[in-house]
Amino acid sequence: MKVLAIGNSFSQDATTYLHQTAAAQGIELTAVNLYIGGCSLETHWKNWEQGTAAYALQINGQSTDRVVSIQDMLKEGGWSWIVTQQASHDSGWMDTYEPFLGQLVSELRKNAPGVPLLLQETWAYEHGSDHPAFPRYHRDQREMYTRLRASYTAAAQRYGLPLIPCGDAVQAVRAQPAFDVKKGGRSLCRDGFHMSLGYGRYLLSCVWLKALCGVPVADNAYVPESEEKVEPALLQIIRAQADLAAASL
Repeated sequence: MKVLAIGNSFSQDATTYLHQTAAAQGIELTAVNLYIGGCSLETHWKNWEQGTAAYALQINGQSTDRVVSIQDMLKEGGWSWIVTQQASHDSGWMDTYEPFLGQLVSELRKNAPGVPLLLQETWAYEHGSDHPAFPRYHRDQREMYTRLRASYTAAAQRYGLPLIPCGDAVQAVRAQPAFDVKKGGRSLCRDGFHMSLGYGRYLLSCVWLKALCGVPVADNAYVPESEEKVEPALLQIIRAQADLAAASL
């Protein structure tokens, strides 16, 4: 199976361990990410209109030397799913989704008939994040999460797109004492907004695996290998919350 993410660094976070997390459950899956840092739905649509080869191609979490267009990748075919998303800074503002999401969905459905399209719900920034867009949400994680959840839910319903609930899963893990930053827990973010290289990215891979393949991930055996050392007990929290967040898909 092959999944194509039309995204940015947030889809890069989600797809880095996805193939390994899937392999741990006997599922052969290739994760392809089209990367432009901070790329919004508006830019994705403009790139589609112009056929621009502007995306760095990443396969199974590894960079390649290819720079491609969305059309290039659709021509390769064989896709099991196509996933897109809004840029994190615009995620809580519904007026930034249109008309770009609707136009992109229409073209993807015409050019990749029968391939399921999904949205990745991105996540709110960490408490105290210095991301330049955080003031749009009054530097309030709860406000950002509430706004982005409402926007993604409305967009998903409008176009009949299943939602990969990463934002929900991140917020659920943050409510656990071990990951409650305000009470001295560890952050799921490495820089205030991107996911941490161990726990954060692994959480997203579990949510994607559950959403795409419908398999429970509470007992997933993959242990992420990164410079962030991980503890088995905390990985179990990650898996359990991923399983719960994606249960409705």
